[in-house]
Amino acid sequence: MKQQLLIVDAYNMIGNWPELAQLKQTDRLPEARDELLNVLTEYKKISGLNITVVFDAMYVPGNSKSYRQADLEIVWTSKDQTADSYIEKLAADKQSRVLQVTVATSDQAEQWVIFSEGALRIPALELRKRVHADLKEVRHTALQSQDRGSVRKSPWNDHQLSALDQYRQQLEREHTKRHH
Repeated sequence: MKQQLLIVDAYNMIGNWPELAQLKQTDRLPEARDELLNVLTEYKKISGLNITVVFDAMYVPGNSKSYRQADLEIVWTSKDQTADSYIEKLAADKQSRVLQVTVATSDQAEQWVIFSEGALRIPALELRKRVHADLKEVRHTALQSQDRGSVRKSPWNDHQLSALDQYRQQLEREHTKRHH
């Protein structure tokens, strides 16, 4: 089975998801961006998809950084590059026999090259529908488990996970010291 990469044209989602569009229309674009990232972070946790979110820097002059946040790859294009051109190049570079790229955009005409090379497309409103349906299902299942007094599905509690993470970090530090 192929690994999955979902590339999200962020401002396309903000313009098409009603709750995000409303924030943008009321001059609360930073909140719309944060809400999109929060929802996609939660979706990443339940779907296991690799997700790259691409923001057009032309909407935020002077911002052209890329970083990871809660396992999402967040990309800000340079001021002279559109999200569409960045996505086209990224998808072409990533699409392979072992990685299936899906692009969430409503700009199908702008992305026809990558779709002809095997990348898939999901329209903005279809992604919203999937994300919200999957999150609703997970929340519903969690509530049912709580109602039945079920124990956590994870074999590790928060304290154990924290201790394991600290041990992993210690091992990484020791490894780095030995090899530098």
